[in-house]
Amino acid sequence: MDANENNQIDSQSPSPRADKALKLFFEGYSCSQSIAGAFADVLNLSTEKAMRLAAGFGAGMGDHKSICGTVSGMIVVAGAHKGDYAPNDLRAKKELYDLVKSLKAEFEQKFETTNCNLLLQKAACLPKPAPSERNAEYYAKRPCASFVDAAARILEKHINS
Repeated sequence: MDANENNQIDSQSPSPRADKALKLFFEGYSCSQSIAGAFADVLNLSTEKAMRLAAGFGAGMGDHKSICGTVSGMIVVAGAHKGDYAPNDLRAKKELYDLVKSLKAEFEQKFETTNCNLLLQKAACLPKPAPSERNAEYYAKRPCASFVDAAARILEKHINS
């Protein structure tokens, strides 16, 4: 197996983190909350507090449709995982920034962008100006569950390595 094959996310393999993130998402939590909630232990918070911390990042940063909430959720968790350093520890800061760059790049490699608006447009899903009611029609039309699953798997791989 070459390095690229080893680096790929296997969406068919079991992932407790992805399962938890999807469960939260299908309960009605935002994409960013679902990622933070699935990694609450890394944040050293309860699931509820982790999701509260990430709540404003949903729908592309507070419904701005900019950076996908799953990516923001990954960055919040990455900060908790690698961000405990002194302000002048440039090596540790670089390690965190490199992790964030890797997470973002891997998501972009899979979906071509991290922009919420573009992700929705690519799926022929017109972004709405306000939060939508979560129901069967919502989940059937929107691609967000696949972003939640992929982001959780990407993050899990990096946190475990």
